[in-house]
Amino acid sequence: MKKTKRKQAETLYLVLAALFITSLVTSNLIFQKFFHWNPFGLYNFELSVGIIAYPITFLVTDIISEIYGRKHANRVVKAGVFASAFALLIVVVSTEAPATSWSPINDDVFKDVFGFTFVAVGASLAAYLLAQFLDVQVFHFWKRLTNGKHLWLRNNFSTFSSQLVDTGTVLALLCSFGVIEWKLFGILLLNGYLFKVMFALVDTPIIYGLVYLVRRHFGLKNTGEELKI
Repeated sequence: MKKTKRKQAETLYLVLAALFITSLVTSNLIFQKFFHWNPFGLYNFELSVGIIAYPITFLVTDIISEIYGRKHANRVVKAGVFASAFALLIVVVSTEAPATSWSPINDDVFKDVFGFTFVAVGASLAAYLLAQFLDVQVFHFWKRLTNGKHLWLRNNFSTFSSQLVDTGTVLALLCSFGVIEWKLFGILLLNGYLFKVMFALVDTPIIYGLVYLVRRHFGLKNTGEELKI
């Protein structure tokens, strides 16, 4: 690969990694607000706003897996763990720092918003590690089985299985620590999983389009050839 193309490949990888990490950290920080969403009047979803950004992480890992390979996808997953842990440290220190008398946000309000962040990040990281590594493993299993063909198959199969593990694990931990009542577990699991499945189906043409453009730009074959950076 020419030097210019290699630099472009590295830049694209960094952009995707940044998008992944930002989505992950943001979803953990804003998760305590829940909202209603009723698309076309068909079903009334009750969801955490954290779910808005979180499915993007699986979209990005699938793109990285397809273009750069499993090794680079796993690197991004590990970077996400570090970023989440570091964000948690900042939140803990900020919570302990006493607010001034004129601070627009006092200690009580700050603790109300970020008080469960430690539990949320811990639960999210546990679920995230299980789900993301499962997503990458299942993605490459189907990639090998289909000889690099049928991107839609590995994209959806990997996401469906990993999102079920992710949603169930994080809700179980949040309920165990008293953040959410157990009576809400079933409906939140159903809502969260349905939302993520819908997102996975919608993002399939997005992945196809992006992968096609990247492969054409870098001259990659459509038989599973990966970028080397």
